Amino acid sequence: MKSLWNDEVAADFANDLLAQRVYTSRLLGQDESLVLHGGGNTSVKISEKNIFGETEELLYVKGSGWDLATIEKEGFAPVRMDTLLKLAELPELSDMDMVKNQRMAMTNPSAPNPSVEAILHALIPYTFVDHTHADAVITICNTPDGEARIREVYGKKLLMVPYIMPGFVLAKQIHELTQGFDWDSIDGMILENHGVFTFDNDAKKSYEKMIEIVTQAEVYLEKEGAKTLAAEAKEPMSPLFVAEVRKAISEKWGAPVLARVNTSPLAIGYSSLPNIKEVAGQGTLAPDHIINTKRTPLVSGDDFEANLEAYVTDYIRYYKEHNEGEKELDPAPRWVVNPGKGTVSLGRAIKNLKIIGDITAHTMQGQYNAEQLGGWRSLPEKELFDIEYWSLEQAKLAKAGTPKPLQGKVALVSGGFHGIGKACVEKLVAEGAVVSVLDINPEIESRFPQREVLGIRCDVTQDEQLKAAVEQTVHYFGGIDMLVTNAGIFPPSAKIANMDANIWQKSMDINVTSHQRLMQFCIPYLELGHDPAIVIIASKNVPAPGPGAAAYSVSKAGLTQLGRVAAMELGAKGIRVNMVHPNAVYDTALWTPEVLQKRAEHYGLTVEEYKTNNILKTEVRSADVATLTYLLLSTELAKTTGAQIPIDGGNDRVI
Repeated sequence: MKSLWNDEVAADFANDLLAQRVYTSRLLGQDESLVLHGGGNTSVKISEKNIFGETEELLYVKGSGWDLATIEKEGFAPVRMDTLLKLAELPELSDMDMVKNQRMAMTNPSAPNPSVEAILHALIPYTFVDHTHADAVITICNTPDGEARIREVYGKKLLMVPYIMPGFVLAKQIHELTQGFDWDSIDGMILENHGVFTFDNDAKKSYEKMIEIVTQAEVYLEKEGAKTLAAEAKEPMSPLFVAEVRKAISEKWGAPVLARVNTSPLAIGYSSLPNIKEVAGQGTLAPDHIINTKRTPLVSGDDFEANLEAYVTDYIRYYKEHNEGEKELDPAPRWVVNPGKGTVSLGRAIKNLKIIGDITAHTMQGQYNAEQLGGWRSLPEKELFDIEYWSLEQAKLAKAGTPKPLQGKVALVSGGFHGIGKACVEKLVAEGAVVSVLDINPEIESRFPQREVLGIRCDVTQDEQLKAAVEQTVHYFGGIDMLVTNAGIFPPSAKIANMDANIWQKSMDINVTSHQRLMQFCIPYLELGHDPAIVIIASKNVPAPGPGAAAYSVSKAGLTQLGRVAAMELGAKGIRVNMVHPNAVYDTALWTPEVLQKRAEHYGLTVEEYKTNNILKTEVRSADVATLTYLLLSTELAKTTGAQIPIDGGNDRVI
């Protein structure tokens, strides 16, 4: 591991201790092998004058909810040192009382809650304190003779502390261990199975001590035979299997969840280990990982349903054996190992998939490395249970708030680069869904900045591209619950007598056939979806066609008839199918200012009059169509299928 310290950058805040703390915290946070997604914590001790002009010693410690990789000054909670040191003297202190008293000792009531390790940071008599969950060090700890190996690597230059629950009990243990202790005799501290502490009165030295300690562990692992785990899959993971996994686990979870496939060489190598059930069935790499990943993954076999039932039964056993009055959490696994084919992460939101994917990647490599040192050994179940059900950790998860209506659901929208399709994507994301959006425009892949959107370039008239796009969606999000089939064209106006055969056929291919093909590819996944529904974007030209638009009107009428038949065929499978008939939606790429002006003049109207030339005298926008589409996809209209709803401001011909 290399130091990322840059003297030129650091010179900009040489006289600002808190800025130095931010800088080195971010350096630590940049390396995922040191900390992951909120893990680890750092602090700096600073003397400041209070409102009375009195000098106070404060500990600026990482606040709860902040990530070291992106932390700002505002992410550090200023806590009075004298209070923290007095708390360390208490014989016992509950979690809630610790949080309350630490907060009462803060000088800034707007700051986040101090880290649960604040008292421990205060006890270490140095200006800067760094704490990480370094993979390499924890890997060595998690072996049958981990303590002996740690002493072999570091000798006496590090204080070795046996594992104990984080928070007050850990701080109390350190307080008792270090009475009369010469802190200058060590370079750092290793909390067995937990992580590393380094400290110094100089920010650079404290940071680089961490780098040196972790480097020694990495060198030791390499010497002992550890190497990058990688393999190639003999056959791909079936997208239908992924959708089935998602469906079954959502039922155990009690809510729809997302799923993401990992078929990296690491995931294939891990899932191909001959003793994968033994390795995966022990526990997490770092104790706090259990909050996101649960204790173990589900290792699937030939009968996934039976494997899942066994997993749930074992989780209930685990809870009953160790609980002391805590409310039981859901028993659903957070990741699945599909032997020889990779892994699947599961979560209620995209950010959860990212967190679980990152944690499990480090877990897979760490467990494999430990196997090269005589075997992987995790903490005992009881220790991990105490972390999973720790009130302070559960409080973090509770901050997520009320889920949005479409939370955990997956939509696929065709023709989503602009206009109605784009508005549908944005509305569905706003309501909590993740969306795969197909379009022939190559810029679709970067069209939407949200991580909840997957843009896929796709020619909807090509079966291979459609099928690949659907399968990519399932591998990326876990399944399909909602389909908005919107792709279409408005061919040049032509009378039937003068119709160009190619224009006619192109209209049929895009406006009818492509929708049938997309529906056919999606139906197996919709059958495994949550409240599955399809919305077809048709047209006012279905109930009220006009001369010169035969190619368009006939294609949209055929599409509508397809939807009506689909509603009858798919209803028995719980899939609803409804159609919307927009008209005069002028905020699309088709209606340029020049075209609008010309059409308005043709009718002797202003542009504004032309836009509102309907019974309600209102403009119909893409967002209005998207809102109707959302309602038809949501459970608000769960009893409606086969409906055709105009959204046109009122058209006398349609009425």
